Amino acid sequence: MNMAGSVTIREVALRDGLQSEKGFVPTDKKLALVEALHQAGVKYIETTSFVSPKAIPQLSDATELMARVKREGLCHEVMVPNIKGAARAIEAGANRLVVFVSATDAHNRANVGHSVTESMSGFSDIFLLAAKEKVPAAGVIAVAFGCPYQGVVPREDVLEIAKRFISLGADRLSLGDTTGMANPARIRQTVTFFREKLPDTPLCLHLHNNRGIAMANLYAGYLAGVTIFDTSLGGIGGCPNVPQAAGNLATEDVVFMFQEMGVETGIDLPALISAARTLENILGRPLPGQVMKSGAI
Repeated sequence: MNMAGSVTIREVALRDGLQSEKGFVPTDKKLALVEALHQAGVKYIETTSFVSPKAIPQLSDATELMARVKREGLCHEVMVPNIKGAARAIEAGANRLVVFVSATDAHNRANVGHSVTESMSGFSDIFLLAAKEKVPAAGVIAVAFGCPYQGVVPREDVLEIAKRFISLGADRLSLGDTTGMANPARIRQTVTFFREKLPDTPLCLHLHNNRGIAMANLYAGYLAGVTIFDTSLGGIGGCPNVPQAAGNLATEDVVFMFQEMGVETGIDLPALISAARTLENILGRPLPGQVMKSGAI
């Protein structure tokens, strides 16, 4: 077991969370969320995605948001689907690009309309542009632990995609349990496998809570040596191409757990709870996060 004394939290509510909302959240309210997260000590935010407004209208204000967003003390990571989106993100001042692909053809076609090979072949230009502009880029592999269309995904298949990302220039890899099909034993085995095969590449976990054990999965990943985790304020989000998908792990719940374990996150929990309640007011409905209801101890 590798029980690190500190972990890094990547806040994904503004991208992964808001893209799943039925309505558009105004830019001013998104900016207020960024400010609230900054006040809580969050440093890494997946702020938006430069996708077609027709595909995800909830993120149609990406250019305006990035032009107005607070910069000092924050790393704004931006998801991009293609070279056009990458160019727009770099022009808008993204601190890091995030490039994504699914581990299976079935989910990738449902998500972006291409096979895995077709998607990967289009990423070369993105990474070349990122390198030219000196903007780091990370690779994300969705449904890395199980696909709603194809079932269990062999970890060797995921490793091949990971190696391709690294060969293109990815400086970090993220494994997504997009379906909530993982369990703690599988998380431990997969993380151990990846750390043996790719020891020099930082690994992040993005865990959806479809079946209620995402926190156990996160803890298993932590014990296996992962120190970077994607979480979402209030627990909002979920993959739009997974049937009846639940949301992400709530950032405040994860920070609470690590805080009680004596693991440093650099985030102020009461301020984070306040940010989650702000988000709840913006969305106008109760959110699934638990610590925002019970409070810190």
